[in-house]
Amino acid sequence: MEDPSSNGISTAPLLPQHRGPWWRRNLRLRNPLSSEMSGAVGDLGTYIPIVLTLTLVSHLDLSTTLIFTALYNIATGLLFGVPMPVQPMKSIAAVAVSESPHLSVSQIAAAGLSTAAVLLVLGATGLMSFFYRYIPQPVVRGVQLSQGLSFAFSAIKYIRYEQDFAASKSGSPRSWLGLDGLILALASILFLLLSTGAGDTDSSSSSSSIEDTDGSLELSQSKHRIKQRLRILSSIPSALLVFLFGLVICFVRDPSIFKDIRFGPSKLHVLKITWDDWKTGFFRAAVPQIPLSVLNSVIAVCKLSGDLFPDRELSATSVSVSVGLMNFVGCWFGAMPVCHGAGGLAGQYRFGARTGLSVVFLGLGKLFLGLVFGNSFVRVLSQFPIGILGVLLLFAGVELAMASRDMNSKEESFVMLVCAAVSLTGSSAALGFGCGILLFLLVKLRSMDCSSGLN
Repeated sequence: MEDPSSNGISTAPLLPQHRGPWWRRNLRLRNPLSSEMSGAVGDLGTYIPIVLTLTLVSHLDLSTTLIFTALYNIATGLLFGVPMPVQPMKSIAAVAVSESPHLSVSQIAAAGLSTAAVLLVLGATGLMSFFYRYIPQPVVRGVQLSQGLSFAFSAIKYIRYEQDFAASKSGSPRSWLGLDGLILALASILFLLLSTGAGDTDSSSSSSSIEDTDGSLELSQSKHRIKQRLRILSSIPSALLVFLFGLVICFVRDPSIFKDIRFGPSKLHVLKITWDDWKTGFFRAAVPQIPLSVLNSVIAVCKLSGDLFPDRELSATSVSVSVGLMNFVGCWFGAMPVCHGAGGLAGQYRFGARTGLSVVFLGLGKLFLGLVFGNSFVRVLSQFPIGILGVLLLFAGVELAMASRDMNSKEESFVMLVCAAVSLTGSSAALGFGCGILLFLLVKLRSMDCSSGLN
């Protein structure tokens, strides 16, 4: 077994065939290459809608955001060795486009830098590792369950209703026919289900229900055929094919896109952030974002990495410092504030990503789009079928919610479900977390033996 070090990179002795630079080990294939490429697009159901909304409403520079998030993807893939996602800071994005007046790019950057500073301090001082070590497992599972269900609910809205991202509203019910109709979304769901099943790409475990109990040749051959079929289906880069099909539809829906494309990236420049920008960004956007980043972008993603990759569990310190450093580089140039997220990790894992190679692929794709098409690529994204994005987001949300299935006692399940319910109904992970901690302590207090303290 590998022993994860404090920086999230394994330093345990390796077998001779695995010796080499640490970055090469982090990119070593554990699944077919097609699965890694398919898993790379597993978190785009979250990434694209938020980036598109901020671009249309807050005039975010898409080219700059694509280039910087591409560099983040490549760096995290090399450093962590798992499909670590790079996702928008959701609370900051929600405040930026839903409240009036909308936040400016400088105010969004100030909010991202403020959040990054807090996470950097928590990580560098060891406080994040302390929180990670002592936060009860049922409370973490409650946060994961609420985030997963929240993604799934949003995905169903994307599939069922027309979406106006610029106004942050759902419109009329989606028609059955058309290039962004319900039939297209349902066909995508069926294709992904047939090719990936419940999300376990190991065909041997998927067919484990068929046991060769009596040693008969017929049962053995049947089991072999099923394994072979599942292996073939699992090798299909299903999510990548669905995403590429959506890109083709963009140009079919609006052929004038070809005329609007302008080649080359936008010019980089350092933002001027005033004192008013700092105040507005911190109090309106960073304050609600900080608890969400601590809980979902660090605590939950580290717990999930331990569930999915027991030999490569990430440290809270390294993940927290990573979020801080990413934003301290990109936000000054107007790039979208980003973090890591359990939902993105679950989505990429769901579609076959097992190593850092998948997010390196994603980073190279973003880098190409940002350098070649620049800001004109927003015309392509604006025509992307929202139903297909909803499908990708649905699978990611369900995968994240399923991480909570390991609660074995009624007490643990009770705490987890109350935490998730409060988080969902209160639209606040921090509120659900606080209630979960209080409930956990009360349940433990009820069963404590207090007789020794009375004697």
